Amino acid sequence: MLVDEGFPGGDARGSCTTLRLAIVAGSTIAFAPLPPRGCVVLGRDEGCDVRIEDRSVSRRHAVLHVGPPLRIEDLGSANGTFVGEQQLPGMTARTHRLRRLSRDSAEIGIGERFNLGATTIVVGRAPAEAAAAPDCCAPADVVVRAPAMLALYEQAARAARSLISVLILGETGVGKEVLARTLHARSPRAGGPYVELNCAALPPSLLESELFGHEKSAFTGASQARPGLLESAHGGTLFLDEIGELPLAFQAKLLRVLEDRKVLRIGGRTPRRIDLRFVAATNRDLEAEVARGAFRQDLYFRLNGISLVVPPLRERVAEIGPLADRFLEEACRQLEQRTAPRLSPEALAVLEAYSWPGNVRELRNVIERAAVLCAGDSVQPADLPPHLTSGGAGPLSGSAPPLSTPAPLSAPAPLSGPAPPLVRCGGRSAGWAESPAHRTAARSITLRSSRTFPGQEYASRTASASGERRGAVR
Repeated sequence: MLVDEGFPGGDARGSCTTLRLAIVAGSTIAFAPLPPRGCVVLGRDEGCDVRIEDRSVSRRHAVLHVGPPLRIEDLGSANGTFVGEQQLPGMTARTHRLRRLSRDSAEIGIGERFNLGATTIVVGRAPAEAAAAPDCCAPADVVVRAPAMLALYEQAARAARSLISVLILGETGVGKEVLARTLHARSPRAGGPYVELNCAALPPSLLESELFGHEKSAFTGASQARPGLLESAHGGTLFLDEIGELPLAFQAKLLRVLEDRKVLRIGGRTPRRIDLRFVAATNRDLEAEVARGAFRQDLYFRLNGISLVVPPLRERVAEIGPLADRFLEEACRQLEQRTAPRLSPEALAVLEAYSWPGNVRELRNVIERAAVLCAGDSVQPADLPPHLTSGGAGPLSGSAPPLSTPAPLSAPAPLSGPAPPLVRCGGRSAGWAESPAHRTAARSITLRSSRTFPGQEYASRTASASGERRGAVR
């Protein structure tokens, strides 16, 4: 929500309104909601916050800074950005990422038009019913500011009203679990149970028992019958996270449940009817997994009733500030600090310029670190990890620097061949009768060392010579 007071062209009443863009391209007009604050990238590229299908518009044409005040800034476009008759000087996208607001940007008022190439855009107030729509689609405790996320949660609200299966796609850490809980909360099954299962967290041997349950004495240790998660979610929603990690042999069993809506416990004889909604999520490209035979095509079709794609954080720059503020408050509450430091504009500019390969999860870790290291009343760039300010992709990119270890007091001469095994069980050196099972066991428990310690050379050569003598005698 934006207050008119402080915006050019706003009235003096100070009433709260939501702003939107009216985009006129040729004979068509479209509307795009604006977040309360942050940056909105305009252009023809799919990664832009507002995508404009016009050849006169560059892939990343301009960025709109939502304040107050409202400012438009060109990103080095081919056909220019005009406010009235004035053309803005262009700048590169990298320069924009390093500066939150530029002196080359122009302030615009509500109702004032500007042009991106041949496309005319006007900032206006959204109608009351349109202004309330984002609040109805996203829960109050979820930060949703970017236009792409507003559209996603509006689509999720429509999908929640049905019972069709939903497949949530997105990179790791983008908030797929939050969207899944929202689907349940907005659905007719909101009063029923909401059950989560991370398919990558359990070994295949436990998956069937966890999902299907078991009867008493079905296997060793089954002292009593226990319902599985499929039965526990009856009347509600079952969220299968990391569905792409599901073993191929188990996918056929899940497909049968999706089709028949019946579950048979391990050791049971009578199937039990279940009534639940399936929501699945993955960071894998399931179509590519189907093509290479790692995921069943029929299961993919059953799960993909409606697909919702959560954009990565680097495409939701408008949400970085609000998310960081929330994480900062939560971190300071855990640290039992009375007042939380604010995020300085310089630190926010660094956060908005970073690519965030770990998405929201990485942002939370960065802010929690800053809350601990911050010594003043505001978080500065020095409180952030070095890879954010150095322009790197993250702490995991590239090879890790070698650890600095002290040199040994007396360094032995290196061995002239590969390092001998330190532990060897089940082989000719022990004088056992060799069998395929013994050879398998020997391979599985042979440990080798990449370092040479004092005395190791003598012990290894002695053991080797002893083994050779035993082999010669035998």
